[in-house]
Amino acid sequence: MDGWWYRNIVEPGKLPLLLALVAFVGCFVVTRTITRLIRAGRGPFRNITTGDVHIHHVVPGIFLMLVGGFWAVAAGRHSLGSMCAAVLFGLGAGLVLDEFALILHLDDVYWSEQGRKSVEVVVLTAALVVLVLTGFSPLGVNELTADERHDRVAFALNITLNCGFALIALAKGKLRLALIGMVVPFVALVGAVRLARPGSAWARRFYRRRPRARARAGLRAFRHDRRWSGPRRRLQDLIGGKPDPAGPLPPRRR
Repeated sequence: MDGWWYRNIVEPGKLPLLLALVAFVGCFVVTRTITRLIRAGRGPFRNITTGDVHIHHVVPGIFLMLVGGFWAVAAGRHSLGSMCAAVLFGLGAGLVLDEFALILHLDDVYWSEQGRKSVEVVVLTAALVVLVLTGFSPLGVNELTADERHDRVAFALNITLNCGFALIALAKGKLRLALIGMVVPFVALVGAVRLARPGSAWARRFYRRRPRARARAGLRAFRHDRRWSGPRRRLQDLIGGKPDPAGPLPPRRR
């Protein structure tokens, strides 16, 4: 165990990344627990306000990310300072991404249906960092041998292919496959060769005059969402709490 720890974590300089991941996940779990207690009116915790302004935890999160990020740049790779900076950065990232939906919508949607985006982004970010810690590198560079790394043509071709597949998958509206494909080679190829999701940039550009392709894409997206939306929502509710029920629709103007 000690040999594996040194060979895979300490020697490659991944200990700060591991500390950042632990701080990130731990901060998210603690923050969600506190916000759920505040929502339920339990415990000593209360929202932080100054006058009529509600101070969201994304604010201290941004400061922690800035301090941790600049500190990490200034500190050495294996120094104690880099590890402390990694913890600060992980704490800040956990606070910021826990309110990702608020930043995206520029509105307090924390406990609304749109707030599910925060949980999804946190889970996806943690998964990507775990992949990097377990040995995967962005754009599949780690799949190259030492001789291939010296061959600049093969090196550039490998990066171009993986990046191209990820960009196509992203254009087809398959964000998860695109992001994972940037780390795990050829995962994005699955999203690149399959039909685009309705409303994606690819569908608007290439399916505009192809009604059969639009119909097939819509049917496939409907079947996929019907199969996976329920389990995904239950997992999101388990991790982040169930959103508030949608309020009544405003009366229509005549």
